[in-house]
Amino acid sequence: MEPKVSINDICKEIVENVDAALGCAVVDLNSGLLLGVSHNVPYFTQSYLDAVAAAAVDMFRGRTIGAVEDMISNMRGTTKKHMIKEVQMTTENTLHFMIVIPEKPDMLVVLITSKKVNLGMGWSQVRQSIPKIVPLCP
Repeated sequence: MEPKVSINDICKEIVENVDAALGCAVVDLNSGLLLGVSHNVPYFTQSYLDAVAAAAVDMFRGRTIGAVEDMISNMRGTTKKHMIKEVQMTTENTLHFMIVIPEKPDMLVVLITSKKVNLGMGWSQVRQSIPKIVPLCP
């Protein structure tokens, strides 16, 4: 019998497959909970990881984002929907690749790398991981 693969295992695989990867996580956009995480940075403490997850939730589902989505749906006469699907963010020393899982629109994959990473490799690994993550998400 094959061992059961976890979201942590898939996050670890992403970190191992991307040169300059620092960490990867799957975040529940409703609760802000980390469903899985893997990293190779000693100072990525649980409280730091929780704070990064909360910041990601704010970027995708925060109050001001919701207000803009409300305005757009009102102007267009459409039902409100979450519009932000992907974000690439750059800090002084890192790149963050964030993608909402299409089949699980309340789940977010986040990959953090150093700036030495090849952008295509970062996006490729995140996107390739989605079919493995989907069946493991609630």
